[in-house]
Amino acid sequence: MTISAEALVLTGPNTLERRSFDVPDITNDTARLRIEACGLCGTDHEQYSGHISAPFSFIPGHEIIGVIDEIGPDAAAQWGVEAGDRVAVEVFRSCRQCEQCASGNYRRCIRNGLATMFGFVDAAIEPSLWGGYATHLHLPADSMLLPIPDQLDPVLATVFNPLGAGIRWGATIPNTKSGDVVAILGPGIRGLCAAVAAKEAGAEFVAMTGLGPRDADRLEMAKRFGVDLTIDVAVDDPAVALKRSTGGLADVVVDVTAKAPAAFAQAVSLARPGGTVVVAGTRGGGGTPGFDPDHVVYKELTIKGSLGVDFHAYQAAIDLLVAERWPFAELTRQVAGFDDLPALLDVLSGVDQDAIPPLHGVFSPQG
Repeated sequence: MTISAEALVLTGPNTLERRSFDVPDITNDTARLRIEACGLCGTDHEQYSGHISAPFSFIPGHEIIGVIDEIGPDAAAQWGVEAGDRVAVEVFRSCRQCEQCASGNYRRCIRNGLATMFGFVDAAIEPSLWGGYATHLHLPADSMLLPIPDQLDPVLATVFNPLGAGIRWGATIPNTKSGDVVAILGPGIRGLCAAVAAKEAGAEFVAMTGLGPRDADRLEMAKRFGVDLTIDVAVDDPAVALKRSTGGLADVVVDVTAKAPAAFAQAVSLARPGGTVVVAGTRGGGGTPGFDPDHVVYKELTIKGSLGVDFHAYQAAIDLLVAERWPFAELTRQVAGFDDLPALLDVLSGVDQDAIPPLHGVFSPQG
């Protein structure tokens, strides 16, 4: 019996077309996932608005939670899951054989890498079901899955992705340690997650920046996620504000802002001599106004870029969600189905200026 899947295909800027696809039969090393929820990040609305363009049509969505509908025996053995299990899907795929995968750096897999990331694959490549804006996802043999405990609600479980990012950016990459002062630029969900990661790593003091009235509620919420000082950069110089509160600058600075070219200069100004700056947000072009490279030299800064997350950070994120030490369930959240998703993406991108974006946006086929 042929199973049909429904999906939203991005065919151009601001154009999502609902289409039906045949779901392929399962082989020994593949599986079929019934999607329950897919978190939305900045990439999603940038794809939708055309800020990030592609020369092909595709099904977006890469923060995927679902239940295994059917699975081949080899796949079940490799992934350690069976039909009926709830799982999170790693956005990158791994051949598990090349030198990069063997070393654990599977994001640079020579057979996969950026070209086969879930949520970014040409819909013309069969079986087309490569993204989270759908009822079903095809899982090829090189997929990577993380089991989700039954007690974790699937919508909340999509936080595994931004929280994994926060752990990697706010703790692992900069090696945040006990007693550190950490400054985080950007009060979105990934900024909050980076704050949690820094506190979990032992940071003594965490500061967070935002911009103007639209970030006011987010900065207020940040106080519940371990942030000791919130700074509106439209009002205060962040480096001056941090010195006023701590007597010095930050050991670690994490920049998760998107399309905010001036933020990088602020990150450099916030870092103490010998400090570390992690750059995780993309600028969107336009250069880096206010940035003086000499400050990197004078301060002897370490600046690290980060693309994506990794399996270990995702697993740590799931464990942290289950522990319920932080109020992730209380984030402002909006869940949209097939019909409502374009409007939510407009809110998240800022096209709809009358609405305040939720901290957590989620697509659900049942929404």
